[in-house]
Amino acid sequence: MIDKSARPMARTSLKWSMIKEDLSIMDTFRLIADLGFDGVELDAPNDLPLDEVLAGRDATGVALPGVINSRHWKYPLTHPDAAVRDACVEATIEALQQAKAYGAETVLLVPGVVDENTSYATAYDRAVEGIDRLLPYADEIGVSLALENVWNNFLLSPLEAAHLIDGFENSRLGWYFDVGNVMRYGRPTDWIEALDKRILRVDIKEFSLAKMNAEGPWKGFDVALSEGDVNWSAVNQALSAIGYSGWVSVEMPAGDRRHLADLKERLDRIVSL
Repeated sequence: MIDKSARPMARTSLKWSMIKEDLSIMDTFRLIADLGFDGVELDAPNDLPLDEVLAGRDATGVALPGVINSRHWKYPLTHPDAAVRDACVEATIEALQQAKAYGAETVLLVPGVVDENTSYATAYDRAVEGIDRLLPYADEIGVSLALENVWNNFLLSPLEAAHLIDGFENSRLGWYFDVGNVMRYGRPTDWIEALDKRILRVDIKEFSLAKMNAEGPWKGFDVALSEGDVNWSAVNQALSAIGYSGWVSVEMPAGDRRHLADLKERLDRIVSL
């Protein structure tokens, strides 16, 4: 038997929102288990009945390693309106509490957005302020905040991302590294090297530089997993070099059982490289 814990991509999950089947919560968990995933990540805050989610988790052994903040786009942490920033903090606290109830260890948080209304320097200051407000709750609840760069025009360098995290000197703050997202800005291996032990979770997403250059940035994601320009073997080696051996969550277009089974097969090939 292969020792999965020895791999950098030791345990695999997907996003709940990727599952496009008309199923009960319990049967959705059974589908995830049948496909061979070790876990699933939910958006939070959400209105799913907690008892049904926990029953599905416990009956199938499908873990809930983390949740994704469901409101950080609607209420950016760096918005010019203080009331909007407050709403992001409140939603994140609720997500931390829901994650704790699930037995999850992380909440994914996009730390802000730079746009015509918010300069880069202002976004940085507001992100620091917001994270500083949230960390006492993360400490008290016992769930970590994992920051992610999602084409938000912010924290575009891994050195800058590392600097932000280090400024808090708090082990409850780290990075949710999305392999595909950073292809627009550079090599995933450079980000892994720079972020090092700050990486708490990894998202698996494909990207085509050729399609980006020919058809526009967002078209870069329009490619099947393992058929783009990500050097997955190098990503595995880089993760191994920093001692990462944990969860990876595939984040690709949603679909039915057949589509998800194909994704799992492709993910398994990546994991084994």
